[in-house]
Amino acid sequence: MVKKSVLSLLVILVTLAVLSVEASNRPNIVFLLADDLGYTDIAPYGSEVKTPALSKLAEEGIRFTNYHTAANCAPSRAMLLTGVNNHLAGIPNIPEMLAPEQMVHENYQGVLGDNVVTIATLLEGSGYHTYMAGKWHLGAEPGKLPSQRGFERTVALMDSGADNWEQRPYLPIYDEANWFADGKRFELPDDFYSSRFLIDKTIEFIDNNLDDGKPFFAYVPFQAVHIPVQAPQEYIDRYMGVYDEGWDQLRQTRHDRAVELGILPEAVSMNRMSTTADWETLSPDRKRYEAKRMAVYAGMIEAMDANIARLVAYLESRGQIDNTIFVFTSDNGAEGSGAQDPTAFPGNILLSSAYDTDYETLGLKGSFNSISPGFTSAAVSPLSYYKFYVGEGGLRVPLIISGGPVSDPPAQTAAFAWATDIAATILGFARVDTPNGRYAGKPVLPITGKDLSPILRGEVEGVYEETDTVGYELTGHSALFRGDYKLVRNLQPLGDGEWRLYNIVIDPGEVEDLKAEMPDRLKTMLADYALFEEENGVEPIPPGYSRTRQLVINMLREQNGAAILIALLTMVLLIPFVVYVRTRPKS
Repeated sequence: MVKKSVLSLLVILVTLAVLSVEASNRPNIVFLLADDLGYTDIAPYGSEVKTPALSKLAEEGIRFTNYHTAANCAPSRAMLLTGVNNHLAGIPNIPEMLAPEQMVHENYQGVLGDNVVTIATLLEGSGYHTYMAGKWHLGAEPGKLPSQRGFERTVALMDSGADNWEQRPYLPIYDEANWFADGKRFELPDDFYSSRFLIDKTIEFIDNNLDDGKPFFAYVPFQAVHIPVQAPQEYIDRYMGVYDEGWDQLRQTRHDRAVELGILPEAVSMNRMSTTADWETLSPDRKRYEAKRMAVYAGMIEAMDANIARLVAYLESRGQIDNTIFVFTSDNGAEGSGAQDPTAFPGNILLSSAYDTDYETLGLKGSFNSISPGFTSAAVSPLSYYKFYVGEGGLRVPLIISGGPVSDPPAQTAAFAWATDIAATILGFARVDTPNGRYAGKPVLPITGKDLSPILRGEVEGVYEETDTVGYELTGHSALFRGDYKLVRNLQPLGDGEWRLYNIVIDPGEVEDLKAEMPDRLKTMLADYALFEEENGVEPIPPGYSRTRQLVINMLREQNGAAILIALLTMVLLIPFVVYVRTRPKS
């Protein structure tokens, strides 16, 4: 009896020792997510913006040049954190833009469903510490907070966006900026600036548990560069004068640099968006103002990068850098719905009570800033369309995977990759099995994303076969990827509702429509897209649907009064893509 007890004790001790060794050998994982960052907005992808931290990660890791995500924030975050198509995960769109006719369907609630499990939950259940600091936007109801979806420590913004300098809503669609810490409402500190604060909290979370030997997963979804675009003065100053030649010149310069870096194929063609005004017709004052709008945008990107550098330096100082994998990407392409001229009537009048748009204070505390569609077209150079649309400018974004455990990867890859692949890849790094229909005694959807790590190890050139398909839909805007080809339909006001076919490997600018040359491929991919809609529960948009009009209706349904109506009209005037008719320049 004694011998059996001793033997049992030895077995337990050995098992614990093995598990301890396995835990210590598993990498830390830092997932950095930018908000509304364009394809060529960082230096490793052709930008003039100084991003030394991201450049170093890219040099030591791998750049994906053909990575795609959703066209707006919440759907992409659902896929990134679950590895499941966003329609199946309950978030076909952000909840603020869902029509009542759609919300009768279970998967059209605009919050993360209980039928999916997050990677944070899976990692926590496998012995990882799990931390989050940043924007959530996947549900603020009981049971939907990040602290209830697998994150051990959190400080999270529930809304689609907020001010970067203080605790206030960025537009009058919320009564307040809703921040939560570990499941409870949270008041921001007086010295708050979003990028600095989020990294401060991430370091705090990591440091509190670092000595226990367990690996950690840190998710940092930044507010940069979501509207309102704001940055510390020192970063703005570095870009004053840089953009004085205008958006067409910047778009060409970034295109050329991306070609030089090998991010783009040579001789790639570019469309010119109808929303891009003629720079040369603008008055000197207007040019000066537009250039500063972009300078603030660039400054916000560099400020984010500087704070990423602080996190890297901290991990180096604590001896963790060689066992930490970094994943950096964006939730969607650049935001192109800023007003052509926010200083002109009526935008300036309607904003005056909440924010100012003065040139001198642009980007600082109390100011409201965004970039106009012209500079947005440069941010996504050489791609077409922007956030909310399914052109490459809305879907194709940077992806960098780097870190000590990622040994000797190729410098970059043109292999196709999709948002759901991030979850599968992170779990692969952590050696955590994906759920196969059940988790914790409950049915859950299996992860459909593919583990990208074989590409990093140089074992394969890609993880998608020629016959594999990936579909996507947002308010009727539709796309399907298969091999090198993309089937795409963009609706009004920027699109015409016609299906088009492109080879996005040699034509990422989506200039040459191949549907007449490849009728059989078009037919096959149309059938594939119809199957995608059926399998993922995609519902038709209501007749006459407009996302901006639906946003106003939804807000009015919940709130009353003339003041609210004015506030909502402000939003409509400032951020919709329907404001695409060029304004006359100031005299």
